[in-house]
Amino acid sequence: MAKTERTVLQFSPTLTAKVHPLVIFNICDCYVRRPDQTERVIGTLLGSVLPDGTVDIRNSYAVPHSENSEQVALDIDYHHNMLISQQKVNPKEVIVGWYSTGLGVTGCSVLIHDFYSSEVPNPVHLTVDTGFSNGEGALKAYVSSNLSLSFGETKQRQGDRQLPLAAQFQEIPLDLRMVEAEQVGFDILKPTMTDKLPTDLEGMEASMERLLALIDDVYKYVDNVDEGRVAPDNNVGRFLWDAVESLPKLSPAVFDKLVNDSLQDNMLLLYLSSITRTQLTLAEKLNTAAQVL
Repeated sequence: MAKTERTVLQFSPTLTAKVHPLVIFNICDCYVRRPDQTERVIGTLLGSVLPDGTVDIRNSYAVPHSENSEQVALDIDYHHNMLISQQKVNPKEVIVGWYSTGLGVTGCSVLIHDFYSSEVPNPVHLTVDTGFSNGEGALKAYVSSNLSLSFGETKQRQGDRQLPLAAQFQEIPLDLRMVEAEQVGFDILKPTMTDKLPTDLEGMEASMERLLALIDDVYKYVDNVDEGRVAPDNNVGRFLWDAVESLPKLSPAVFDKLVNDSLQDNMLLLYLSSITRTQLTLAEKLNTAAQVL
């Protein structure tokens, strides 16, 4: 009796990705500076693949393009020239995928993904919701999984091993890690409208207010444990002990002096930056007047 042919659906393996905040800031800046007739911005993602298989996205650059409902055109020469320039500065950074602004993938995303698949195997597609469709800029990462049919031994002997059906975008885990200074900038991007960027002193004030709120929470927790309203947790106790031990042994006078010196340094930086900005403005106006004459 002839063997029965088996048909199996096959998917490509999934990955995980980690993106640095600089990439998000760069994408948002390119979106703000885009031409008026362009609805979205696309570009190349640079980085490396870590030993554990995680795609580490550390840099990006926009690629000019035009698209409609049926086709899309990329400036491939610009893409290759930018890649050469980027690798002169960071030789270890290679293409790991591409990005686009907007919520989710579109029909043209398949065509763009096919191009980047010829540049690097299994590229990552990063989407940044600059339109704040859900009230905040959502970040998602995808890989394209090839859906195919695998036949049995009879078909394999005939040389027809797999039958490709379609390409499906599958979302993969995306990790966005940042320090506190980067978190402040990222939180500014979340609201749909921001009046102005905070100054150094305003940022310091916000950080101090947050620190005071955390200290109040610690006081409340310790009081509740001391009075028996909350069961004690040894792990929390060790963490608080390590935090207290890490504080430098300073007198109030020395601490006040350090804070005042830091404030004076910030004020001096603001003053120098203001002078520099004024000199650049005057130089630009003088250069413009000289060209008119």
